[in-house]
Amino acid sequence: MASQIITLVGVLLGAVTSFFATGLAERAKFRQTMATRWDERKLDTYIEYISCVKEANRAARQAVEAHERGEDHSEALSAMDAAEARRSILFEALVLLGDDAASQAAMTVNERLWAILRHTREPSDTPTADRQDLSVSLIEAMNTLHKAARSDLAIGRRPGIPT
Repeated sequence: MASQIITLVGVLLGAVTSFFATGLAERAKFRQTMATRWDERKLDTYIEYISCVKEANRAARQAVEAHERGEDHSEALSAMDAAEARRSILFEALVLLGDDAASQAAMTVNERLWAILRHTREPSDTPTADRQDLSVSLIEAMNTLHKAARSDLAIGRRPGIPT
């Protein structure tokens, strides 16, 4: 009788251990799946946001160039405004999904882009060097955003090595 009880306790102990081990494995698998899902969404948001900033900057440059040649630049201004409206929406997604460093970097990108857009909407006798300085500062801000996004997405880190 004692041997049967010991066998029964062993089977129960094995079943409980198996149950908890399987539960832990499933929980880890679920967390990994969710992390991957959000990382994919973050990557898409970063790419769309940066592409939209570049699109707005390109349209602004085209508008300034058309204005300097004395041509109609209304089409380029419309494209610039459309890209800016889309960038605004994408920025909200970036803030929701990205970490604090990426959000702060994106805010700096916004400020630099706004300076370019303001200059484009209100053309003046601003020297070409000043416009180039605005473009360089936007590129620097975007490089900082790229770095923050790579860090947020753990790109360039070895798996299992904490930062």
